[in-house]
Amino acid sequence: MKKYSLFLMLLSTISFAQGIIDNSNSPNVKLKSINMGDCHWTEGFWADKFKLAESVMVPYMGEVLKGDVGHGLNNFKIAAGLKEGKHQGFAWHDGDFYKWMEAMSYVYAQNKDPKILAELDEIIAIIAKAQMEDGYLQTQIQLNPKVDRFENRKYHEMYNSGHLYTSAVIHYRVTGQRNFLDIAIKHADNLYSVFMPESRRYGRFGFNQTQIMGLVELYRTTKDGRYLKLAEKFINNRGKYGVDENPATIGYPIGDMVQERTPFRESTEAVGHAVLALYYYAGAADVAAETGEQALIDALDRLWDNVTNKKMYLTGAVGQTHYGASTNRDPIQEGFIDEYMMPNMTAYNETCANICNSMFNYRMLGLKGESKHADVMELVLFNSALSGISLTGKEYYYANPLRKINGARDYSKMNTEYPERQSYLECFCCPPNLVRTIVQVSGWAYSLSENGLSVNLYGGNKLKTKLLDGTELELKQETEYPWKGLVKLTIENCKEDPFDILIRIPDWANGAKIKINGKDAGINTVAGNYTKITRKWKKGDVILLDMPMETTLVEGNDRIEEVRNQVAVKRGPVVYCMESSDLPEEASIVDVYIKGDTPFKTDFQPDFLGGINTLKTEVLLRQDKKEGMYSAVQKPVFKTFKTQLIPYFAWSNRGSSEMSVFLPVVWK
Repeated sequence: MKKYSLFLMLLSTISFAQGIIDNSNSPNVKLKSINMGDCHWTEGFWADKFKLAESVMVPYMGEVLKGDVGHGLNNFKIAAGLKEGKHQGFAWHDGDFYKWMEAMSYVYAQNKDPKILAELDEIIAIIAKAQMEDGYLQTQIQLNPKVDRFENRKYHEMYNSGHLYTSAVIHYRVTGQRNFLDIAIKHADNLYSVFMPESRRYGRFGFNQTQIMGLVELYRTTKDGRYLKLAEKFINNRGKYGVDENPATIGYPIGDMVQERTPFRESTEAVGHAVLALYYYAGAADVAAETGEQALIDALDRLWDNVTNKKMYLTGAVGQTHYGASTNRDPIQEGFIDEYMMPNMTAYNETCANICNSMFNYRMLGLKGESKHADVMELVLFNSALSGISLTGKEYYYANPLRKINGARDYSKMNTEYPERQSYLECFCCPPNLVRTIVQVSGWAYSLSENGLSVNLYGGNKLKTKLLDGTELELKQETEYPWKGLVKLTIENCKEDPFDILIRIPDWANGAKIKINGKDAGINTVAGNYTKITRKWKKGDVILLDMPMETTLVEGNDRIEEVRNQVAVKRGPVVYCMESSDLPEEASIVDVYIKGDTPFKTDFQPDFLGGINTLKTEVLLRQDKKEGMYSAVQKPVFKTFKTQLIPYFAWSNRGSSEMSVFLPVVWK
């Protein structure tokens, strides 16, 4: 009892507004998170997305998950004895429901709407009633009399656990209430009692690694070292027990599919299911932030390089294929295959995997303090993340290909790929993952450095935070980013002593210039790096960052056979595509050739596709049609056509259409 009372006293001293990942006391990070709610979008791109999430995305998803379609809340009600019925949805449905609850907490952090808090309290009371006396809580097991706890890893008990911990911690940090946190603590104590003792039976269970991130955040909140030790143990267990089939693994692929063939610290290649891998890497980055273990950090650097420079799409998407094999010939699904093997039409690129890529890079940004990680975060956010949801906020894609040709794929044989976005996905992991990301991204915009602040993401916002020395800092950011490259930062309150402001120069922003109070700062900027400005700042100081935002043609590495002699169009952080809605009715996307010497004219259209920059240009449409598997070719016949390209994230919002990011190019 004394130990528990001491624990309560410790919790009572904790500030209720820590960051999304609270690395404020992590000893081995270069950049630390700002508190949730410190940054608010005020106008522009991300403000519009947050408003849509607040008013449509989150409420609509709640209607689905609380009703008889999504059935998420029903599962908890049945487990709590409040409703008759059986479990519905996949084994990981609890975790997806927790993600939606997490999104609710982020929205509450911004708007403080008491209705959100009241709704969460009602749901948490149901979840508490569903929890077993010893802390166990998994509705897919509790409602299945034929299955025992931790009988088989295919039931995804670890995945659900991790999202429970994360959601509960975020709720506690935002509200200061313990009702959800108490459930998570009780649950984690049960998990510790089962998995901390050395056991071959349980050694391979932790394959869907959200529990690592969740346990680290629980440790950061409660200061209970057991949770960090358990998180580290889940990392240590990978590659330790071999890959032979046993009763606990039957029903789910083994080996590289679940990253268990190679110990983490020896890993050099991203393998297997992309979501499982990137949750794993993100969790390892969280552990490294606490322990500082160099072997973990070295492995993370190698894996980041392999993902980013050899297996990542131009859009920041990852997970090249739905079905395939690893380089060790293990069967894999929804994941990584060989380096530079980058199909377009059959690209899988699960929305969750893309989001996990940004989550991983956010953690690496804290750990390393290097701008390249914020570059990947931003690339994903503007492209392969947002492509997973419609502009209305109510329809979703699970897979995100870079090319679609009508009639080229038989969608009836697929279980997660669709010709158009869907209002509900039976496998509902991606929608709440994306929505919780959209509503938390203001917390990624800035980080705290040793003696100041880093500016990571650009968008109209206001920041009111405290630097690491406890002094207050307020600033305002004004910009039309990502459509224009001009960013204005105004200091509204700060300390008198000198401090640093680190300005991220994106990797595409060659020639960026910085002015301070209207005068050239005399600072050489380097694309792909932070520019550090140290001075005695004062209220009213203005930093003007001007990034030349040229439209560029991008080609792939020579080893990417699928895009050889093709180009993609990119402007700033936004990747563009051609959609058949902007072609003559008789034309197919495969008829389009980019005229390499023809300029693109930017045209901001506020009332088109939610308000976007289009790129006006002339393309060539091939007139001679090809037949058969192969055909003899003469000089192709082209006609010129004036059209526009749209941002990739905005495709498939005008009915059924063809689309391609990469297109063949013709130069004079």
